[in-house]
Amino acid sequence: MCSLLLILFSACATTKRQNQAAIPWVAPLVAPKPVALPVPVGLTPPITVMVEPDSRKQQEPETKPGRSGPNRGAPIPPTSESRPECIPRIVPHLGGDALHNKCADKVPQNGFPGFDAFVNGKHFDALQHRSGVLWEVKTDNFDTYSRALREIVIGKQIPELRRERDLARACGFNFRVGVRSAEHKLSLEELEPSLDIVVMDWC
Repeated sequence: MCSLLLILFSACATTKRQNQAAIPWVAPLVAPKPVALPVPVGLTPPITVMVEPDSRKQQEPETKPGRSGPNRGAPIPPTSESRPECIPRIVPHLGGDALHNKCADKVPQNGFPGFDAFVNGKHFDALQHRSGVLWEVKTDNFDTYSRALREIVIGKQIPELRRERDLARACGFNFRVGVRSAEHKLSLEELEPSLDIVVMDWC
């Protein structure tokens, strides 16, 4: 009897071991943590750059002289003529008259502040490039002159202004004269009413 019971227990134990399945234990998945690596020696960290989404809003850099420095002698497109002598060129102011240069530089919309515009062999005091106007600036203290001196000054300036106007017109530019007083303007217009003369209220 005892032998029979041992055989039965032995069979049951063997059956249980055969029917059992080993279930592996799976550890919970853990997301890897970011690791901060040091920047290698000699490399510069990236720089944040703001980019304009609409490229149409970006403007071309200004090329006006006096801000970033003009390219002396570099031509700009002429207004109407293609002859080399009619292409305006940036050249230094003639002489050392500080008042004269100041008045010329402050001509509205002057394309060459700080410089003269060399056109057709002549140093013009200013150039309004968009409107195609070359300027000659006169800074005489005309109101303080005697009558005789006024006649001498006007008699000298009229031929000069006519010649300068012809040089400008030959290259397709208009010509304008700037003076410091209404009396000077009137005296010039009496002898040459076709001149375009303005009183420089900025000077």
